[in-house]
Amino acid sequence: MAKNYFKRYVWLIDTIYRNGYISFDDISRKWARCSVNEAGEGYLPERTFFNHIEAIRDMFGIEIKCDRSRGYYIANSDDLEEDGIRAWLLQSMSLNNMLSECSNLRDRILFEEIPSSQKWLALFVDAMRDNKSVEITYQSFTNEEPYTFSINPYCLKLFKQRWYVLAKSVATKDMRIYCLDERMMDAVMTDDTFRIPTRFNAEKFFANLFGVIASEDNPEIVRLRVDADQVGYYKSLPLHSSQREIETTDEYSVFEYNLVPTYDFMQEVLSKGPFVEVLAPDRFRTLVHAYTKAMLNRYEQVD
Repeated sequence: MAKNYFKRYVWLIDTIYRNGYISFDDISRKWARCSVNEAGEGYLPERTFFNHIEAIRDMFGIEIKCDRSRGYYIANSDDLEEDGIRAWLLQSMSLNNMLSECSNLRDRILFEEIPSSQKWLALFVDAMRDNKSVEITYQSFTNEEPYTFSINPYCLKLFKQRWYVLAKSVATKDMRIYCLDERMMDAVMTDDTFRIPTRFNAEKFFANLFGVIASEDNPEIVRLRVDADQVGYYKSLPLHSSQREIETTDEYSVFEYNLVPTYDFMQEVLSKGPFVEVLAPDRFRTLVHAYTKAMLNRYEQVD
């Protein structure tokens, strides 16, 4: 029954969110023909509707209110869209609702699989909510043996189809990032609690970083020259929040970034092939050149 009600909440949130303003009568008519209405109710009882509104407020922090002339609406929609996790939740709800309504299209809508989300994600969400330490058994791809130790989870981040947890080691006090894939061999929430610093802000922590390498280096001005036929991709989906276009010609554009040029960022640049050139800083340009030269040497050795 709880699962059924959750589906109802998802449907109601999405229905109001997509319509902007909608009357109760229109909501009720939509309910009568939606797939979530498994009992085949001819209308949505008004008392049930108001109970759902209260539950949605308590569960998701979403305020549904009524304008007498225009109908029901999400009062804090601007706050939700600025809140990354709740915006993602709304988008996920909307997609889930659309798929429910069009179940015959399920095999024609393809997703990227995120294997790590199933096993450990809920545990770390619970641990962060309750400020509980987690004892993990972890074996990185470069270590021969796994290690068991306790961490205090600060935040979660999704990057290239993998979930990562940023955490402080209880023993060493270092801030590290651990992946929730097969490297996380075991994880158990303990009874030990911790206090996250009031000054900690996950978005600010990663503001000068690309990917999931928790570098303490200072950010630098990085410039990339991008071939003209690739520029649209950078404008439509910037590599980093600091991206800005500082030069444009018929042949190329130059984009500037203020970030730490970590290994993750170098991999991203290398993935663009010959269509992107690092102009600055010199140290990063030299490093990328060394990697491209090593790649060329490997292919030249092929008979």
